Amino acid sequence: MFTVLTRQPCEQAGLKVLSRTPAIIALVVLFLSIVVFMAITLIQTHQKEVLFPGPKYGIVLDAGSSRTTIYVYQWPAEKANNTGVVSQTFKCNVKGSGISNYAKNPQDAPKAFEDCMQKVKGHIPVHLHESTCVYLGATAGMRLLRLQNETAANEVLESIENYFESQPFDFRDAQIISGQEEGIYGWITANYLMGNFLEKSLWHMWVHPSGKETTGALDLGGASTQISFTAEEKVGLNTSDIMKVTLYGYEYTLYTHSFQCYGQNEAEKRFLATLVQAFAGFYYTANAFNLSGSFSLHTFNLSTWNFCSKNWNQLPLLLPRFDEQYARSYCFSAHYIYHLLLSGYKFTEESWPQIHFKKEVGNSSIAWSLGYMLSLTNQIPAESPLIRLPIEPSAFVGTLAFFAAVAMLCLTYLVYLCVLSRNQRRSQHALDNMVDSE
Repeated sequence: MFTVLTRQPCEQAGLKVLSRTPAIIALVVLFLSIVVFMAITLIQTHQKEVLFPGPKYGIVLDAGSSRTTIYVYQWPAEKANNTGVVSQTFKCNVKGSGISNYAKNPQDAPKAFEDCMQKVKGHIPVHLHESTCVYLGATAGMRLLRLQNETAANEVLESIENYFESQPFDFRDAQIISGQEEGIYGWITANYLMGNFLEKSLWHMWVHPSGKETTGALDLGGASTQISFTAEEKVGLNTSDIMKVTLYGYEYTLYTHSFQCYGQNEAEKRFLATLVQAFAGFYYTANAFNLSGSFSLHTFNLSTWNFCSKNWNQLPLLLPRFDEQYARSYCFSAHYIYHLLLSGYKFTEESWPQIHFKKEVGNSSIAWSLGYMLSLTNQIPAESPLIRLPIEPSAFVGTLAFFAAVAMLCLTYLVYLCVLSRNQRRSQHALDNMVDSE
């Protein structure tokens, strides 16, 4: 008895069509999953928004022997080689004399700040008040007071600290800085403003200027005078006056010395004291003679003689702004500057034109306070730019994981169908051979 096996073409065709449908669906889903996966990745990578941190602010009070000046400085939160690129945004001269004159009534010292501090608040965004650091640096006037009456000096500083504790800013310190520190910070300020530390490259990035030399700095205050310059190749200098500073990734070796009691006001007091027996610096004196920048020693001497030979009633016509307190000192200041620079600092008629009598560069004052702020930015952490992504990181990871899983499932299913199809063909081929052999 024979069993006849017959093929059913129509039925087999229907099965093939049915088996192709899941494969096609799986292929479409796999393709869409890969497209979506790549699209989301590209969007997340290329459509991100970089939000650079806003500027930082700092306040420095320059408490000099003659008066106090308040400076507001600003710099980008990201820094160049750990040092901020600082600019002066506001300056206010406190009314009255220096804080060292409040030795007998220290509680009154900070009252003079109030008018300027109200203006300062308006120049710094309110939401940044709490993060804005405040520093007070007292110079030669307070150094002298500390030598004469340390208790009184401490009481003045304590009164100022109590005042700033009630202010909205981040008060950090009120200290008496040394003469060396004052000289160094003045040197930093002068060279920073003259572009000796940084310059903009063709790619608008801050870089160290190639082959640019630094300049020395002379400062004539009310109670002291400072001189500072680089000392790499200088010999015969007192090692206690050699200091090192690091700015924008570069180290500088400086000679700096402060001559206490050789400021203009103190020198005049000593001179007047000898006659009786009981800040107008370099720039202000030269400016009173209508001199600025650099000029010859001969020109300075002629201007001094012309000014000092006039009687008191003629001075209001000579001075661009007549102030009796300062007007009476200009003649003495000129002679003192002459002897200080020639006899003290050993300038000559030939080297005199190398001196530049400047008060500010651009819109920034040449004051030690800017160098102080620059130095302090080395200690204030930089902030990195904030990156805002189109998709929240958790949602992004979850979405990628989902479509990656779908793609893997589709791929696994297609491999399964491929193996299953191959096995079915082998079985069908074996069956056909068996039928043919029978």
